[in-house]
Amino acid sequence: MIRLLPAVLALSIALFAQEFTDLKFDRLSQGYRFTEGPAWCKDGYLIFSDTPSDRLLKWTPGSPVEVLRSDAHGPAGNAFDAQGRLYTCETRTRRVTRTDKSGKIGVLAERWEGKRLNAPNGIVVAKNGSVYFTDPAFGEQSDHRELDFYGVYHIPPKGAMELVAKFTGRPHGITFSPNGRILYVADADAKNVRAFDLDKNGEASNDRVLVPKTLGIPTGIAVDDKGNLWVAGGNIGIYNPEGKRLHTIEMHDPVSACAFGEADMKSLFLTVRGVVMRARHGGD
Repeated sequence: MIRLLPAVLALSIALFAQEFTDLKFDRLSQGYRFTEGPAWCKDGYLIFSDTPSDRLLKWTPGSPVEVLRSDAHGPAGNAFDAQGRLYTCETRTRRVTRTDKSGKIGVLAERWEGKRLNAPNGIVVAKNGSVYFTDPAFGEQSDHRELDFYGVYHIPPKGAMELVAKFTGRPHGITFSPNGRILYVADADAKNVRAFDLDKNGEASNDRVLVPKTLGIPTGIAVDDKGNLWVAGGNIGIYNPEGKRLHTIEMHDPVSACAFGEADMKSLFLTVRGVVMRARHGGD
């Protein structure tokens, strides 16, 4: 069951929010233990994780879902770069990997100042090749931490990995503004979304809270072509670039992550417990 609840805002915003009410939801695949990390590849397919089953899966429109990789070490967030290479956060090996087009896997990050990462979770790749990822820890992961903080990191195209920020809460979802100049990070414990300005070299500054209080625990973020933030926090809260809530999509089951994709980048892919869904406007 999916119910659409209009946000109680000014009339102009309420009218603007009507474009969010005609979404059509399709169930693409189901029967998984817990899905995470949807990421669309420009080559025309979706990657997502079934984290407890250690599998990366691939959905191509018109074809059944196939297993891209088994024994994937508790995969969580995924992302693609401009070359179509796949980046994956592995929660069990506590590292970030990159898979090239031939299938060769390389490790990009697994330690900070000699200590093992907590459990990388969310990841994005900029057009220039800069990689940003979050490093929280949940459940048993928290019992084996070597770092005394939760971090957000930057791997530049050249040079050593950098620490963007230390969080007292656990950073989770991460994404960019459409122009790539703002980095958004969801704080699962503080239930907010923080923003960082990025310069031409990918250096982050001006850390600030953009959305002071999300609906539920924010676990994933996607940004549409207008700069609106779609925040998965059980339900889906939609916020404008200034952090004002425009609309709420109430879901029967909690959404763990979301990502835009397909040729026009207007399909919203959702991982919802053991299900993968797609949302599009009814007229599309």
